[in-house]
Amino acid sequence: MRNRLISFCAFLFVWSMLLASCGAEKAESGAALESGITIEQEQTEKESAGAGEESGADEGQARAGEHELPAAGEAGTPGLQGTQDDLPEAQEETEQLEAAEPEILHFVDVFGEEYQVEIDPGVEKHRYIAEGFVREGERLKYLDEGHTSRLGIDVSHHQGNIDWDAVAVGGYEFAILRIGYRGYGEEGILKADSKFEEYYSEAKRVGLDVGVYFFAQAVNEEEAGEEADFVLDILGGRQLDLPVTYDPESILDDEARTDNVTGEQFTKNSAAFCKRISEGGYKPMIYANMLWEAYNLELKQLKGIPLWYADYEALPQTPYNFEFWQYSNEGSVNGVEGVCDLDIQIIKLNDGN
Repeated sequence: MRNRLISFCAFLFVWSMLLASCGAEKAESGAALESGITIEQEQTEKESAGAGEESGADEGQARAGEHELPAAGEAGTPGLQGTQDDLPEAQEETEQLEAAEPEILHFVDVFGEEYQVEIDPGVEKHRYIAEGFVREGERLKYLDEGHTSRLGIDVSHHQGNIDWDAVAVGGYEFAILRIGYRGYGEEGILKADSKFEEYYSEAKRVGLDVGVYFFAQAVNEEEAGEEADFVLDILGGRQLDLPVTYDPESILDDEARTDNVTGEQFTKNSAAFCKRISEGGYKPMIYANMLWEAYNLELKQLKGIPLWYADYEALPQTPYNFEFWQYSNEGSVNGVEGVCDLDIQIIKLNDGN
């Protein structure tokens, strides 16, 4: 019995020791685990805080780059002083750009339809002033310090029999006569105006200065040359006081052989006709309204050839230079039955008549 009691006491002692040893190990393990979590959290918080500081620093640098002005004279930047020095040059460039902007012309055709087109800076402009044009009924005159003017008419066989004495007494000083025309049909036959010879003789007899025009329908330069030769043959070297005018026109109420002719080709035709007329000893001129000046003729290619301008508005709409202005197609002239075209010639005072 005694031996059993000693053995039981020994067992309890060993068991208690074992329990104490396990408790110490568990405590150390738990302390180690708790310590490890704390270190990891601290490391994560530090990394997170570091990333936030770096991001904040970059954003601050970006804002500084957007809003901070460079120091004056700093290398690689003009600085405030350099910017101020560049102001006159920048202003000059702006003015040049504004000056280079195209000038737009607004005009209407004979039917009142509106158009707008860029004004060609390379074509000579007229310097006539609006106040210089003065109307007295159907009569028009132009006066300024450098110019005077005179009135005339242009006619064809459509005017029939004309009392040229009455025309001269009425104050008209010149006449532009149709000398011939090309038919606008496919054949394009050349014909003389049936009244030309009579009109020429009578107008000269009463003391009017005379010029001629040819109604053209050429489709190429060769035909324009034929038209010029046709005119020269009819003139036969006789005297003219005014130019020989090339009159290319659109046929509005019918199909015409020139319907598909381009503006470039019309320009070449006009140049070819005028060259041949000049070689024949006469002064050439071109008839055109604003539509033709804007869209059908390259006026820069016709430099030096005077223009007979047609426009029935109160004032000429063209910005380009002209010597004659057909200002009405419904004029009433003593000695002419029905309506008649009215014209004004603007003359430089140092040019004479």
